[in-house]
Amino acid sequence: MKTLIKFFLIFAIIFINHQNLRASEFIKIGLIVPLSGEYEEIGNSILKSIRLAINKIDDENILVIPKDTKSNPINALKVSKELYNQGVKIIIGPVFNESVRYLDDLKDVTFISFTNKIKNNPKNVISAGVNAISQINTIKKFILEKKLENTVFFIPQTDYRNDLEFAIKQSNIKLKDKFLYNQDPTILTEQIGKFTRYPQRKKNLEDEIKRLENSSIVNKEKRIANLKKRDTLGFINFDSVIIGDFDESLKSVTTSLLYSDISSNRITYITLNQWFNKSLLNESSLQPIYFPSINKENYEKFIIDYQTAYEKLPNQLSFLSYDLIGLVYYLLYQNNFEYSKEIFYKKNKFKGKIGIFEIEKNIITHQLNFYSIENNEFKKIF
Repeated sequence: MKTLIKFFLIFAIIFINHQNLRASEFIKIGLIVPLSGEYEEIGNSILKSIRLAINKIDDENILVIPKDTKSNPINALKVSKELYNQGVKIIIGPVFNESVRYLDDLKDVTFISFTNKIKNNPKNVISAGVNAISQINTIKKFILEKKLENTVFFIPQTDYRNDLEFAIKQSNIKLKDKFLYNQDPTILTEQIGKFTRYPQRKKNLEDEIKRLENSSIVNKEKRIANLKKRDTLGFINFDSVIIGDFDESLKSVTTSLLYSDISSNRITYITLNQWFNKSLLNESSLQPIYFPSINKENYEKFIIDYQTAYEKLPNQLSFLSYDLIGLVYYLLYQNNFEYSKEIFYKKNKFKGKIGIFEIEKNIITHQLNFYSIENNEFKKIF
């Protein structure tokens, strides 16, 4: 009996010592964001959001070490080296894609960037933003459910074009055609007019009115009057359009489509994640329009929590940063709090506020929700 008691005492001492050792080992996570300069408001909002996430996790061993990138790629590398010298192997950030340029100099460090760009990043940089693959996969699901068979993808001639082209290929989405356009409104309207055969359809209408005027058809006056209410006459060879754009450029595209007599009542308008841009609620001419997005209910709850804590509105990236702390903690927890690059290569899932993160082969994608804007309100589709 004494031997048994002695054994349990020894075991208890070993267990307590192990727990004390665990308590003395901080889980070090770096954070590189702009904390000064033009974009300091974004960086500080991210930092505040991360504090909220740490409070929620409630593990005193998490140590987040923030550094100021000043929105500069050279400075991003400099502060990352400082973090590496402090034993940090996982860094959240940077915010902007141009700041990842030199980070492959630190091959032993894994960076989880806020960017949604998925092409041409260094191998040790994981894009955690709501990327084009995640969005197009969700759009593909909607197209299949609605049985749309002739979808055209409108792609702006910007840097984002490469990501969209790559995501289209990766998703295997079925498209009738792709259309590249110039965002300059003075060029855009003419381009869309040509693509949609607007001049020909306009002429078809004029020719039909003339034909009826010169005919002896019964009730021709009524038929002519009805035709004169129309803008064009002719077949539209697509049933839906995906517009890969945002803000005023998105509105320019829909305006040009309306000018070409291609309204959202004739075809299905689909676009990319709009972060519930409330200005679109006032654009009744483009409604209904559909888009993939982060979870609206969770987003609104996060805004309330953030406002309660800081009496300010957060920016969109703050919502993402809240989840990224949870994601890193979850992956480390599964690996007994030991860092390994492999934790980002294994197939895994994490449920955050944005939605479900899927991790595999150093790529993060998101299972998104799908919404519409119609009758001047946001409506959840799935």
